[in-house]
Amino acid sequence: MTSQSPNPPARDDKAGHPQNYWAQSERAGLCDALERLGPQAPTLCEGWTAKDLAGHLIVREGRPDAAIGIMIPAARGYTARAQDKATQRPWSDVIMRIRSGPPRGSMMRLTKVDALANTIEYLVHHEDLLRAQPGWQPRNVDAEFENDLWAKLHQFAPRLMKSSPVAIDLVRANGDRLHAAQGTPGAGTVTITGSVIDLVMLAYGRHEHRAEFSGAQADVAAVKSASFGI
Repeated sequence: MTSQSPNPPARDDKAGHPQNYWAQSERAGLCDALERLGPQAPTLCEGWTAKDLAGHLIVREGRPDAAIGIMIPAARGYTARAQDKATQRPWSDVIMRIRSGPPRGSMMRLTKVDALANTIEYLVHHEDLLRAQPGWQPRNVDAEFENDLWAKLHQFAPRLMKSSPVAIDLVRANGDRLHAAQGTPGAGTVTITGSVIDLVMLAYGRHEHRAEFSGAQADVAAVKSASFGI
């Protein structure tokens, strides 16, 4: 069951869903996983347990002053202390704080902002939790959600993958192709084929995926060693 949107949803004429439907669905799924796996479960975020991840989500939405350390290295200690404080309560309360959505007054309570700011955020962190567990298996998601993610990949993949020394083409399972990185002049091209979620995770610098790489051996090695993400 997905949690209710914190504000009356605008309708998406094409899909018939609220614009933030997928953001809300991923939020609910992540909270279910946090509840099932517990606060000490590992994640793909280096050095973070599920508890640390939960603290990050709470501070990001509710403490914009403390969230500054997410982007500015000099403020990371301040942000880490705020994240730790946010989880100094029963685990069920921590999860409910995330499940209930952004606090009153937050711009993220607006349906359009929720869709823009949280769909990818909650998808990636949901997968960060699931894929860090032994024997993880890929999720089967709605084709409509995959199409939404593919559209978002067009927007952010070139920025996230701009450090690649070679050109990159992303190809989803149905054959759709996205030219995600230019590479240096004269460089070769690496084609990465996989599920849309795998391609999103790869663009965000995660290595737990089942995408397939094709291209010259040296070019593939260069892409695999590149640093992607924010």
